[in-house]
Amino acid sequence: MIQQVVEHLGALPKSFVTVMIAMLPIVELRGAIPWALTAGGFGWKEAYLYAVLGNFIPVIPLLLLLEPFSCGLRRYRPFDSFFTWLFERTRRRSGIVEKYEALGLALFVGIPLPVTGAWTGTVAAFIFGIRLRFAVMAIITGILLAGVIVTLASLGLLGAISRFLIATQTGT
Repeated sequence: MIQQVVEHLGALPKSFVTVMIAMLPIVELRGAIPWALTAGGFGWKEAYLYAVLGNFIPVIPLLLLLEPFSCGLRRYRPFDSFFTWLFERTRRRSGIVEKYEALGLALFVGIPLPVTGAWTGTVAAFIFGIRLRFAVMAIITGILLAGVIVTLASLGLLGAISRFLIATQTGT
């Protein structure tokens, strides 16, 4: 999917492409940072900056529009079924948000696993009724954390750090 986006946006500046990749649901900065570091030719600072920026761009519009959008479309059976499925799925996967609210939301967004991230985090914030300013702060904190983790992993530093910690603890 990333390759198709890149082919369509090939003539655009690579910084813009990185931002666009980071804005995509599911892919988000988990795909944008590795792309920026490799195909984009950026250093880690630029890759991190553009990916974080792109990942945050949809957050406020999503938080503001999710309720009126879902309420309006729920009048139609296929959309009602979709939103019921989406909200139930998000509830099942975001117990940490339910338990710890804004702090849980930051952790939910910040741990770069499948089906976590800014897009799912905005749905979780809506479902659990987290106030806008707390949701925005939690999601940006999570994006920043996820960006650090993905950048370190992309550079191979997480593996080196974990090997160092294991060697330190085992005394080898």
